[in-house]
Amino acid sequence: QVQLVESGGGLVQAGGSLRLSCAASGRTFSSNAMGWFRQAPGKEREFVAAINWNGGGTAYADSVKGRFTISRDNAKNTVYLELNSLKPEDTAVYYCAAAWRFSNTVVSASMYDYWGQGTQVTVSS
Repeated sequence: QVQLVESGGGLVQAGGSLRLSCAASGRTFSSNAMGWFRQAPGKEREFVAAINWNGGGTAYADSVKGRFTISRDNAKNTVYLELNSLKPEDTAVYYCAAAWRFSNTVVSASMYDYWGQGTQVTVSS
């Protein structure tokens, strides 16, 4: 059974930093694209960042570009999201996703096959 488990969320003041982790089990994703999405209360889920199979290619939403960094460790079957210079508008549940059918970066949620349960990030002003 494939599982993606996020961790590292929490409450942080504006301007602060967090590092989210997503550990995969039940299947190796070293050849597959991975991504992060988020959903704020009352809003639709939105793309945040994506990374290709070997970490050599990344993509970011304009709203987080320059502040967030996605990375991966294929030996640990884990993907990370470093969140810096956090703003109150970054408050959301952050979801990790894996695209079994793709190796290059994927920004569309519909192309992802596996999803984690999410981790809450709350940024206070």
